[in-house]
Amino acid sequence: MTKKQSKMNKRQYAYHVIRSRIVDGTYTSGQRLVIDQIAKEVQSSHIPVREAIHQLESEKLIEYRPNVGAIVIGINKESYMQNLEVLAVLEGYATALSAPHITEETIEQLQNVNTQMERYLKEYEIDKVSEMNRLFHYTIYQSCPNTNLTETIKQLWERLDIVRKNGFTFFPQRTPHSIGEHEQLIELIIAREPFDTIERAARLHKLNTLRAFQERHNLQEKPTK
Repeated sequence: MTKKQSKMNKRQYAYHVIRSRIVDGTYTSGQRLVIDQIAKEVQSSHIPVREAIHQLESEKLIEYRPNVGAIVIGINKESYMQNLEVLAVLEGYATALSAPHITEETIEQLQNVNTQMERYLKEYEIDKVSEMNRLFHYTIYQSCPNTNLTETIKQLWERLDIVRKNGFTFFPQRTPHSIGEHEQLIELIIAREPFDTIERAARLHKLNTLRAFQERHNLQEKPTK
Protein backbone atom coordinates (compact mmCIF):
# COMPACT_ATOMS: atom_id res chain seq x y z
CA MET A 1 0.00 0.00 0.00
CA THR A 2 1.38 3.43 -0.95
CA LYS A 3 1.52 6.43 1.40
CA LYS A 4 -1.20 8.09 -0.67
CA GLN A 5 -3.47 5.05 -0.31
CA SER A 6 -2.91 4.93 3.45
CA LYS A 7 -4.22 8.50 3.77
CA MET A 8 -7.36 7.80 1.72
CA ASN A 9 -10.13 5.28 1.85
CA LYS A 10 -10.56 3.01 -1.17
CA ARG A 11 -13.21 5.16 -2.83
CA GLN A 12 -11.13 8.31 -2.43
CA TYR A 13 -8.04 6.61 -3.84
CA ALA A 14 -9.94 5.21 -6.83
CA TYR A 15 -11.41 8.68 -7.41
CA HIS A 16 -7.95 10.27 -7.27
CA VAL A 17 -6.47 7.77 -9.72
CA ILE A 18 -9.29 7.98 -12.27
CA ARG A 19 -9.59 11.76 -12.09
CA SER A 20 -5.83 12.26 -12.44
CA ARG A 21 -5.77 10.07 -15.52
CA ILE A 22 -8.61 12.04 -17.10
CA VAL A 23 -6.93 15.37 -16.40
CA ASP A 24 -3.47 14.32 -17.61
CA GLY A 25 -4.86 12.75 -20.78
CA THR A 26 -4.17 9.10 -19.94
CA TYR A 27 -7.89 8.49 -20.33
CA THR A 28 -9.04 10.28 -23.47
CA SER A 29 -12.41 11.60 -24.56
CA GLY A 30 -14.77 8.77 -25.53
CA GLN A 31 -12.72 6.08 -23.84
CA ARG A 32 -14.65 3.40 -21.96
CA LEU A 33 -13.49 2.72 -18.42
CA VAL A 34 -13.14 -0.95 -17.52
CA ILE A 35 -14.10 -1.29 -13.88
CA ASP A 36 -12.49 -4.72 -13.48
CA GLN A 37 -9.13 -3.40 -14.67
CA ILE A 38 -9.25 -0.26 -12.53
CA ALA A 39 -10.23 -2.28 -9.45
CA LYS A 40 -7.16 -4.46 -9.92
CA GLU A 41 -4.91 -1.45 -10.38
CA VAL A 42 -6.14 0.30 -7.23
CA GLN A 43 -6.28 -3.00 -5.32
CA SER A 44 -9.93 -2.81 -4.33
CA SER A 45 -13.31 -4.39 -5.04
CA HIS A 46 -15.68 -3.04 -7.68
CA ILE A 47 -17.76 -1.04 -5.20
CA PRO A 48 -15.24 1.75 -4.41
CA VAL A 49 -14.47 2.11 -8.11
CA ARG A 50 -18.16 2.41 -8.99
CA GLU A 51 -18.62 5.00 -6.23
CA ALA A 52 -15.65 6.97 -7.53
CA ILE A 53 -17.03 6.84 -11.07
CA HIS A 54 -20.42 8.01 -9.81
CA GLN A 55 -18.73 11.01 -8.16
CA LEU A 56 -16.88 11.83 -11.38
CA GLU A 57 -20.16 11.52 -13.24
CA SER A 58 -21.60 14.24 -11.00
CA GLU A 59 -18.59 16.40 -11.95
CA LYS A 60 -19.41 15.79 -15.62
CA LEU A 61 -16.09 14.13 -16.34
CA ILE A 62 -17.73 10.76 -16.96
CA GLU A 63 -21.11 9.64 -18.26
CA TYR A 64 -22.89 6.29 -18.38
CA ARG A 65 -24.12 5.17 -21.78
CA PRO A 66 -26.58 2.32 -22.28
CA ASN A 67 -24.96 -0.98 -23.28
CA VAL A 68 -21.53 0.67 -23.10
CA GLY A 69 -20.78 1.72 -19.53
CA ALA A 70 -18.71 4.57 -18.10
CA ILE A 71 -17.29 6.86 -20.80
CA VAL A 72 -14.83 9.74 -20.41
CA ILE A 73 -16.39 13.03 -21.48
CA GLY A 74 -14.37 15.52 -23.46
CA ILE A 75 -14.82 19.28 -23.26
CA ASN A 76 -16.12 20.92 -26.40
CA LYS A 77 -16.08 24.61 -27.26
CA GLU A 78 -19.46 25.33 -25.72
CA SER A 79 -18.62 23.50 -22.49
CA TYR A 80 -15.28 25.29 -22.23
CA MET A 81 -16.92 28.71 -22.59
CA GLN A 82 -19.61 27.85 -20.05
CA ASN A 83 -16.94 26.80 -17.55
CA LEU A 84 -15.11 30.08 -18.08
CA GLU A 85 -18.33 32.01 -17.41
CA VAL A 86 -18.83 30.12 -14.16
CA LEU A 87 -15.21 30.70 -13.18
CA ALA A 88 -15.55 34.43 -13.87
CA VAL A 89 -18.31 34.68 -11.27
CA LEU A 90 -16.63 32.43 -8.69
CA GLU A 91 -13.14 33.90 -9.08
CA GLY A 92 -14.45 37.45 -8.90
CA TYR A 93 -16.16 36.72 -5.60
CA ALA A 94 -13.26 34.66 -4.21
CA THR A 95 -10.70 37.37 -5.05
CA ALA A 96 -12.78 40.08 -3.37
CA LEU A 97 -13.38 37.83 -0.37
CA SER A 98 -9.65 37.15 -0.10
CA ALA A 99 -8.49 40.75 -0.46
CA PRO A 100 -8.93 41.96 3.16
CA HIS A 101 -6.90 39.00 4.43
CA ILE A 102 -3.95 39.36 2.06
CA THR A 103 -0.74 40.36 3.84
CA GLU A 104 2.21 42.41 2.61
CA GLU A 105 4.17 39.18 2.30
CA THR A 106 1.50 37.73 0.02
CA ILE A 107 1.49 40.93 -2.04
CA GLU A 108 5.21 40.50 -2.59
CA GLN A 109 4.66 36.89 -3.64
CA LEU A 110 2.01 37.97 -6.15
CA GLN A 111 4.33 40.61 -7.63
CA ASN A 112 7.16 38.09 -7.97
CA VAL A 113 4.92 35.51 -9.62
CA ASN A 114 3.61 38.06 -12.11
CA THR A 115 7.17 39.14 -12.93
CA GLN A 116 8.12 35.52 -13.58
CA MET A 117 5.06 35.09 -15.76
CA GLU A 118 6.17 38.05 -17.90
CA ARG A 119 9.68 36.63 -18.18
CA TYR A 120 8.44 33.21 -19.26
CA LEU A 121 6.21 34.86 -21.86
CA LYS A 122 9.22 36.63 -23.42
CA GLU A 123 11.02 33.28 -23.52
CA TYR A 124 7.87 31.66 -24.92
CA GLU A 125 7.83 28.96 -22.27
CA ILE A 126 4.11 28.26 -22.54
CA ASP A 127 3.88 25.68 -19.78
CA LYS A 128 5.66 27.99 -17.34
CA VAL A 129 3.39 30.90 -18.27
CA SER A 130 0.33 28.80 -17.48
CA GLU A 131 1.94 27.54 -14.28
CA MET A 132 2.65 31.10 -13.07
CA ASN A 133 -0.84 32.25 -14.00
CA ARG A 134 -2.36 29.50 -11.89
CA LEU A 135 0.06 30.17 -9.03
CA PHE A 136 -0.90 33.86 -9.07
CA HIS A 137 -4.57 33.13 -8.52
CA TYR A 138 -4.03 30.25 -6.12
CA THR A 139 -1.80 32.53 -4.01
CA ILE A 140 -4.74 34.91 -3.70
CA TYR A 141 -7.13 32.12 -2.76
CA GLN A 142 -4.87 30.99 0.08
CA SER A 143 -6.29 33.99 1.93
CA CYS A 144 -9.92 33.16 1.12
CA PRO A 145 -11.94 32.21 4.23
CA ASN A 146 -14.41 30.16 2.16
CA THR A 147 -12.56 26.90 1.46
CA ASN A 148 -15.56 25.30 -0.27
CA LEU A 149 -15.50 28.13 -2.81
CA THR A 150 -11.79 27.76 -3.51
CA GLU A 151 -12.05 23.98 -3.84
CA THR A 152 -14.82 24.41 -6.42
CA ILE A 153 -12.65 26.86 -8.36
CA LYS A 154 -9.70 24.46 -8.32
CA GLN A 155 -11.89 21.62 -9.57
CA LEU A 156 -13.02 23.76 -12.50
CA TRP A 157 -9.43 24.72 -13.30
CA GLU A 158 -8.48 21.05 -13.34
CA ARG A 159 -11.42 20.27 -15.60
CA LEU A 160 -10.24 22.90 -18.07
CA ASP A 161 -6.74 21.40 -17.91
CA ILE A 162 -8.08 18.67 -20.16
CA VAL A 163 -8.48 21.31 -22.85
CA ARG A 164 -5.34 23.29 -22.00
CA LYS A 165 -3.15 20.26 -22.55
CA ASN A 166 -4.17 20.37 -26.21
CA GLY A 167 -2.45 23.74 -26.46
CA PHE A 168 -5.25 25.71 -28.07
CA THR A 169 -6.05 27.87 -25.04
CA PHE A 170 -2.74 29.76 -25.04
CA PHE A 171 -3.12 33.20 -26.63
CA PRO A 172 0.19 35.10 -26.96
CA GLN A 173 -1.70 38.31 -27.76
CA ARG A 174 -3.89 37.97 -24.67
CA THR A 175 -1.19 37.11 -22.13
CA PRO A 176 0.45 40.60 -21.85
CA HIS A 177 -3.01 42.02 -21.12
CA SER A 178 -3.53 39.30 -18.53
CA ILE A 179 -0.26 40.24 -16.82
CA GLY A 180 -1.36 43.88 -16.80
CA GLU A 181 -4.69 42.91 -15.28
CA HIS A 182 -2.81 41.01 -12.58
CA GLU A 183 -0.93 44.21 -11.78
CA GLN A 184 -4.23 46.07 -11.58
CA LEU A 185 -5.61 43.50 -9.15
CA ILE A 186 -2.51 43.83 -6.96
CA GLU A 187 -2.93 47.63 -6.92
CA LEU A 188 -6.60 47.33 -5.95
CA ILE A 189 -5.75 44.94 -3.14
CA ILE A 190 -2.95 47.18 -1.84
CA ALA A 191 -5.30 50.18 -1.91
CA ARG A 192 -7.94 48.16 0.01
CA GLU A 193 -10.54 49.08 -2.58
CA PRO A 194 -14.19 48.11 -1.89
CA PHE A 195 -15.37 44.53 -2.34
CA ASP A 196 -17.44 45.37 -5.44
CA THR A 197 -14.51 47.06 -7.19
CA ILE A 198 -12.19 44.10 -6.71
CA GLU A 199 -14.90 41.58 -7.57
CA ARG A 200 -15.66 43.34 -10.84
CA ALA A 201 -11.99 43.59 -11.85
CA ALA A 202 -11.35 39.91 -11.15
CA ARG A 203 -14.54 38.84 -12.91
CA LEU A 204 -13.72 40.90 -16.02
CA HIS A 205 -10.19 39.45 -15.98
CA LYS A 206 -11.61 35.97 -16.57
CA LEU A 207 -14.26 37.20 -19.02
CA ASN A 208 -11.50 38.79 -21.09
CA THR A 209 -9.96 35.32 -21.45
CA LEU A 210 -13.33 34.07 -22.63
CA ARG A 211 -13.53 36.86 -25.23
CA ALA A 212 -10.02 36.04 -26.46
CA PHE A 213 -11.05 32.40 -26.85
CA GLN A 214 -14.19 33.38 -28.77
CA GLU A 215 -12.33 35.75 -31.07
CA ARG A 216 -9.66 33.18 -31.86
CA HIS A 217 -12.16 30.50 -32.73
CA ASN A 218 -14.30 32.88 -34.76
CA LEU A 219 -11.22 33.60 -36.88
CA GLN A 220 -10.43 29.90 -37.21
CA GLU A 221 -13.98 29.14 -38.31
CA LYS A 222 -14.17 32.06 -40.77
CA PRO A 223 -14.20 30.67 -44.31
CA THR A 224 -11.25 31.60 -46.48
CA LYS A 225 -11.89 33.39 -49.77
